[in-house]
Amino acid sequence: MANLTVVATIVAKPGCEKDVEALLTGLVEPSRKDKGCLLYDLHRAVDLPGTFLFYETWESKELLDAHLETPHLLNMRDKLGPLAQSTEIKLLEKIS
Repeated sequence: MANLTVVATIVAKPGCEKDVEALLTGLVEPSRKDKGCLLYDLHRAVDLPGTFLFYETWESKELLDAHLETPHLLNMRDKLGPLAQSTEIKLLEKIS
């Protein structure tokens, strides 16, 4: 399989938008240093301030899986649980 793209959407619970943004922003730099990370960008929806989107590219599924077990990601998941209304993660492969 070629590079793997991840699109993760996180929606903050009402009133938790700033906490979620701070938590997610803190994940960017350490994740960019993880082995196999080619791109790791965080976006905020213009029309929905509590909606965040990670757009990531990884060298392989195995290296993405290793990233998912890093202390910085596990710590973020624990803290995000009570602050997030929903999360959705899609794995994509480029076809064109």
